[in-house]
Amino acid sequence: MTKEDLKEHVVAAIDKTREEIIAIGEDILRHPELGFKEQRTTSVVANRLRELGLEVREGLAITGAAGVLDTGRAGPNVCVMGELDSVLCPGHPYADPVTGAAHACGHNAQVASVIGAAMGLVLSGAKNYLSGRITFLGVPAEEYVEIEWRQALRRKGTIRFLGGKQELIARGFFDDVDMAMMVHLAGLSDDKVVTIGESSNGFIGKLVRYRGKEAHAGAAPHMGINALNAAILGLIGVSMLRETWKDEDHVRVHPIITKGGDIVNVIPADVRIESYVRASSIEAMIDANSKVNRAFFAGAMAIGAEVTVEDLPGYLPRIPAPALAEVFRANAEDMVGPSRVSEGGYSAGSSDIGDLSHIMPAIHPSVGGAKGSAHSENFLVDDPETAYVLPAKLLAATVIDLLWDDASTGRRIVEEFRPALTREEYLSTWEKILSRTR
Repeated sequence: MTKEDLKEHVVAAIDKTREEIIAIGEDILRHPELGFKEQRTTSVVANRLRELGLEVREGLAITGAAGVLDTGRAGPNVCVMGELDSVLCPGHPYADPVTGAAHACGHNAQVASVIGAAMGLVLSGAKNYLSGRITFLGVPAEEYVEIEWRQALRRKGTIRFLGGKQELIARGFFDDVDMAMMVHLAGLSDDKVVTIGESSNGFIGKLVRYRGKEAHAGAAPHMGINALNAAILGLIGVSMLRETWKDEDHVRVHPIITKGGDIVNVIPADVRIESYVRASSIEAMIDANSKVNRAFFAGAMAIGAEVTVEDLPGYLPRIPAPALAEVFRANAEDMVGPSRVSEGGYSAGSSDIGDLSHIMPAIHPSVGGAKGSAHSENFLVDDPETAYVLPAKLLAATVIDLLWDDASTGRRIVEEFRPALTREEYLSTWEKILSRTR
């Protein structure tokens, strides 16, 4: 059995389960759940991995499930991940009518591809030819939503971080994992199918609350303190700061007012804002965030309101892992052709795989198969083969490359990788970031 023969066997096994892989993705699409609430989706992952004979753990970070395929031979532990959660997008055709949750970012395709890769590697008997372990992970809460609810969990000590991968880092889940990879669904141009090597922003999360004084809005507004006016002035101040940020820092600030008052004829006394402050480096995140805080405080001072600003651990910028990306790229070029594989640029968005990329080699390529814009109601799978099945093949083939020949390629990547942070340094880094922004 050559390595290429083994890949063919695994791809054939995935092709045989094609309809099941697509059905899993479509089922999860129709049952979206928000982060740290993905009970049903966790069960889908756990049950399917158990059916494959894998040892499965659930409740990894409130939700989440992982199954391990152990070859019985020493080698790296490769984590193949898919995100369980959805975003809030009430206008999406498959949105939950109660919660407004919807898979408008394609995480349902991620989960399907992870289970598909697991089926291909298990059903083909690939472990007999590989060394090391493969951890198939359904990870919770990548989308940074319902910030107040998650912060309440954080205050109670239920979670330490607001993102799933971050929480798993803090809980020690990744302590015995050597490298990680996942594939994100995307709406790529017609001539491109796979994009690899993208880096991205990190961010600091924010909860802002203005407190004023109620009064009758028509009869006695002079007796009140308008918290909404204070908030608006704070937001104007944030907007005025934009010219102070350098282009190369990719700063993005996009606040929303989550509560603007109680009733229209009462001066607003309780106004709340959520925001991210994004940038391409930790230093730029801290600098921009301190300026944003200053603006929010200035709005309160002008009106005579009070304001509290809570800075929350967001996500770190994503660091590329070129050696691991090149292994994935070779498989992508083999399956779809070199002309249909592109180099990822810089994304001003963020993901908690950025945090993981500071600790270990981690990649986050995108594969097409969707139409519309991510996080919008028109983001839908329009090519199930590309969205669900192709990523499963790419992930499985990359695992084979990493763990073939006594895992020589995987061992080399791990040995040559120089982490930006250890787990302990990572945790202390977030403490330092938040202490410097107060």
